[in-house]
Amino acid sequence: MCYTNNGDTMEEKYIELLLKRCLKVQKGTPLLISYNTINRVFVDKIVAYAKKLGVTDIYLDEKNQIEVHNILKNSSLKSIKENPLFDASIWDKYASKDAAFLMLESEIPNLMNDVPSKKLALAAMQKSLTKPLYKKRQLNNEIAWCIAIVPNELWAREIFKDEDEPLQKFWDTLESICMLNSEDPVKAWDEFLNKQQEMQDKLNALQIKKLHYKNSLGTDLTITLPKDALWASGASGKWIVNMPSYEIFTTPDYHETEGIVYASKPLNYSGKEIKDFNITFKKGKAVKWSAKEGYDVLSEIITGDKLSSYLGEAALVNYDSPISNTNKIFKTTLIDENAACHIALGSGFLECLKDSDKLDQKELDKRGINSSKNHVDFMIGTKDLTIEAETKDGNVVIMKNGNLII
Repeated sequence: MCYTNNGDTMEEKYIELLLKRCLKVQKGTPLLISYNTINRVFVDKIVAYAKKLGVTDIYLDEKNQIEVHNILKNSSLKSIKENPLFDASIWDKYASKDAAFLMLESEIPNLMNDVPSKKLALAAMQKSLTKPLYKKRQLNNEIAWCIAIVPNELWAREIFKDEDEPLQKFWDTLESICMLNSEDPVKAWDEFLNKQQEMQDKLNALQIKKLHYKNSLGTDLTITLPKDALWASGASGKWIVNMPSYEIFTTPDYHETEGIVYASKPLNYSGKEIKDFNITFKKGKAVKWSAKEGYDVLSEIITGDKLSSYLGEAALVNYDSPISNTNKIFKTTLIDENAACHIALGSGFLECLKDSDKLDQKELDKRGINSSKNHVDFMIGTKDLTIEAETKDGNVVIMKNGNLII
């Protein structure tokens, strides 16, 4: 494993960043860790570090993705719905205890290619429906949670297939994009997030009403924001909920999106890829879509529930940024969405509407905050993307050639 100048392994720096800064775990904080069996050795190191911090209540939500694949492939829809493997109610138990949640993502490329899309969508929906308290507290920023990447050999061979040591190359890349190569990663992230805070303050000051996206792929999309919409980033709350995190985001008025948008990168959803796709919106709703590959998966996403065909997020990411500059597609949304501007189908963010905590669900819906059970990001940013904003003082270009210019 790669060693830093001060003698600490990069893994140790990563674990410290995740627990002490992203989640702000303290003595006595309950901790739930969800992960793939393939990462068990790394998780053991997290557990050891957490115990040093004084954490005694640790729940390991381990899933063997090979086993999950076999069950999904060979089970009926009814069996999947009843299978305890897709019951995430333990998350509600830990949400009620103010636990911190660490979700480790580690892909096994092409594993789910032979599983029908309906089964993948049902399993994802089932996990969401069985943890309503967690979802509520997560959306209200009442609990600490973080999704983070952990490389594995199979994934590394797919992404860095031309390298002699692909797994080492993946960890080296993670070291760079997560600022683990700095002397103090926690300080480095705090300094970066302070700059993000300055940018989101500028965006909030503009009081943006609409965003108009255009690029050479054919995107010509207008997103309307709710009155009193707010911009947020990894700097907005106590925790860093994605690692890495380079986005500044807001929530649209889901009733009013108009136009067509083209994906700029493939979308990996539950182990399947959707490539070269576009979606047309009218009065907020996705009314037409196409895909060169993965059309059935895209259709399952869009038709998942009555509001999953509407938007819930609009996020800005500079094209000239650490992840984008690797010139790699990592085949996981967590990394790829932080390399490009993206939007999301499904649920919106309460934190992106002023005084949302004072509004009931009926008023939130009226204001355009999407309450879908799903939330699926996809990338739309390109090196020639232009975004023109309609503000309280007139129109202004906020992004040109893929980068923010305000």
